[in-house]
Amino acid sequence: MSTFTIDTSTSRATPTPVPGKRMTVPAIRGHKKDGKTEQPLVMLTAYTMRMAQLLDPHCEMLLVGDSLGQVIYGLPSTVPVTMEMMCNHGAAVVRGSWHALVAVDMPFGSYEGSPQQAFESAARIMKETGCAAVKLEGGEAMAPTIDFLTHRGIPVIGHVGLTPQAVNVLGGYGARGKSADEAKKIVGDARAVADAGAFCIVVEGVMEQIAEQVTEAVNVPIIGIGASPKCDGQVLVTEDMLGLFERTPRFVKRYADMASEIGEAVGKYASEVRERTFPTEEQTYRPKE
Repeated sequence: MSTFTIDTSTSRATPTPVPGKRMTVPAIRGHKKDGKTEQPLVMLTAYTMRMAQLLDPHCEMLLVGDSLGQVIYGLPSTVPVTMEMMCNHGAAVVRGSWHALVAVDMPFGSYEGSPQQAFESAARIMKETGCAAVKLEGGEAMAPTIDFLTHRGIPVIGHVGLTPQAVNVLGGYGARGKSADEAKKIVGDARAVADAGAFCIVVEGVMEQIAEQVTEAVNVPIIGIGASPKCDGQVLVTEDMLGLFERTPRFVKRYADMASEIGEAVGKYASEVRERTFPTEEQTYRPKE
């Protein structure tokens, strides 16, 4: 297996030797020993080959999230995301990475109908992308499906708490677990998903104490997003973390202001084009003397 880099002279992706071994499912699961994780796992979303190249050296896992529906395609939620979208972007991220384990979200409607439907969808994703795992949303209700997949060679990442594909049922993206009953359900969902064979679980948008309870109660790594620093790892949408959008969710820390930097660069380019100061001699082709 090779990864790819952009040849700047041709603007084409060309294969380069893989400089090391990828993270594996057992390696990720093995980060949590005797209920504790010494060094938290780092996960970020990636949707393109170039972004995968930039993130890969720093991450144990790259998630091709169905959040691409909003981030890349401008959709109102993750619900309209298709299998074709996930497979195309998943393949690009695999091509652009060599170190991180790449997992791909299963889109809404591709797995909920039955374990057999889930297997067919997951098998397609793995075949077409080369990814190492799939991620699906849902708690106890999805445990039989997770068990079905893992016993047929498909590694699964679970996802409990705030589940964006269920936004129409939940009524929004607010934090979950504010009531005692809902808190109990989230912990139970995480246990059921882990017992079914998920090798790690994303816990999203829950009250901090619930995330800590889940992390203590479950023997596989818990990856938090809007959860707790005590989780076994963290994940964010990369574009949020880089400051590419004006709105920043409460649980996101901006590590850069890329939107402003891009705006400034494009503004400077536009000015130089209008002033005819670009291109210069350095950017034009002339006969050799």
